[in-house]
Amino acid sequence: MAETAASLSKSGGGDQRPRHVAIIMDGNGRWAKNRGWPRLVGHRRGAERVKQIVRACPDLGVNWLTVYAFSTENWKRSTEEVLGLMGIFARYIEREADGLSAEGVRMRFIGGRERLEPKLQRLMAGIEARTAGNTRLNLTVAINYGGRDELTRAAARLAARIARGEVAEPTEADLADCLDTAGHPDPDLVIRTSGETRTSNFLPFQAAYSEYEFTQTLWPDFTPEHLAEILDRYGLRERRFGGA
Repeated sequence: MAETAASLSKSGGGDQRPRHVAIIMDGNGRWAKNRGWPRLVGHRRGAERVKQIVRACPDLGVNWLTVYAFSTENWKRSTEEVLGLMGIFARYIEREADGLSAEGVRMRFIGGRERLEPKLQRLMAGIEARTAGNTRLNLTVAINYGGRDELTRAAARLAARIARGEVAEPTEADLADCLDTAGHPDPDLVIRTSGETRTSNFLPFQAAYSEYEFTQTLWPDFTPEHLAEILDRYGLRERRFGGA
């Protein structure tokens, strides 16, 4: 898919293309239900779609991709679905490690890891270390992530720094340095699939000035062509960041 991704994009956006795209990957369960299949089939198809989008991003001018894989609220789902999702995450890392490394993708994770299974935590740490030197695409996967949870943990880190005398008068930048995404650029564009128009606790601090695009397309049906069309529309927007 990466070989033809560049041809999918029109030239209208010019150099206004987003450097960092974040995606709320929604609609896997509905996609499966519409076909009379178990929800996990939709999640597996969604994981396949992630691979295609990751491969397409560099040729579409995207340097950073952050995807919302599992929220802190998703633990409320059935035990079968949660365990199935954790298995999909582990298999994705195991199967894609060689390919991601060869394609120059750096993979990182945000969210609390303490609730995840030890095996999955080891796999996450392993692929982060293995791909740390890659620069073609920065892929960040949010697992057990919630924006309010991240801000709570960041506030605790900042308070500890203040107590140690490392920070005298805390600033917005000091708080940003305590987030899971410290060192990452803020997303220029946030996409949510499936027709929902909520932000669902995803990157509330980082996406304060992001552009948003809500598409009716369910995540398993979201192709590099869809992404290219959205990037072209983004190129027509004028971002003022509060200015006139």
